[in-house]
Amino acid sequence: MNLDDRYFAGLDSGTSTTKAVVIDAGKGILGSFVRRSGAKLLESAEIAFDEALERATLSRNDIDYVVATGFGRRSISFADLSKTEISCHSKGCHHYFPEEITVIDIGGQDNKVVKLDAGGRKTSFKMNRKCAAGTGAFLEEMAYKLDIPLDDLEDLARKSSKGTELGSFCTVFTATEVLDRIRGGERLEDIVRGLLNSVAKRILEMDTLTGRVIMSGGVVAHNPIVAEIIGERAKKRVEIAPHPQEMGAFGAALIAAESQAAEPTQENLLPVARR
Repeated sequence: MNLDDRYFAGLDSGTSTTKAVVIDAGKGILGSFVRRSGAKLLESAEIAFDEALERATLSRNDIDYVVATGFGRRSISFADLSKTEISCHSKGCHHYFPEEITVIDIGGQDNKVVKLDAGGRKTSFKMNRKCAAGTGAFLEEMAYKLDIPLDDLEDLARKSSKGTELGSFCTVFTATEVLDRIRGGERLEDIVRGLLNSVAKRILEMDTLTGRVIMSGGVVAHNPIVAEIIGERAKKRVEIAPHPQEMGAFGAALIAAESQAAEPTQENLLPVARR
């Protein structure tokens, strides 16, 4: 087989959504797909993979190597290898920004701040797993409490004239505080802006931002204003990576393409069952 005709895939099984990306040997994206993860992680991965393949006009037998990442990566039995979200988001972002960068990934249940040197090597990372505050799940819960569609948060926040500051750290306490603000007559737009301010605040509490700052993840994909708020507060330009929601899956696909040059370790190897 011509090496240029080889294809690779990455799957990111997150707590909220499952993402699949198919790339060619030149590391160009041929197809991708995003769907809710639900309770059946393997089934969601199967569907996302097949949909991405359809968009790439390929079949499973055309794929040389599959790497899984995310919360449910160990559930994806047809993958050849599993890698952490930190590794995959870092790989994907550094592909587009090959220099010293700080990667901010806001996920469904956790936030990550990863620092990479110019060669793409990780120099430090911070991860917030203690509380859902400031994550995608936090925004979903707050949108539910406010009885507004999640997709409306961005537009509402941009209509805010002043925003508001929420002092609570815990998601439960924040919900109570939001209800108090509503009773106090605060505008919905300002409350929503306050929620996004809270997300930015949680990120900036995790670590200082150095080098070029790049954001990935579903939250910033749907609410790019979060990158603007972080930049304003940090007094630093914050950029959003291409296809930020699929960045973990894309990074996994890049690792899949590179894994052919090295023997995978037994620790990370998963059973192959796609052919």
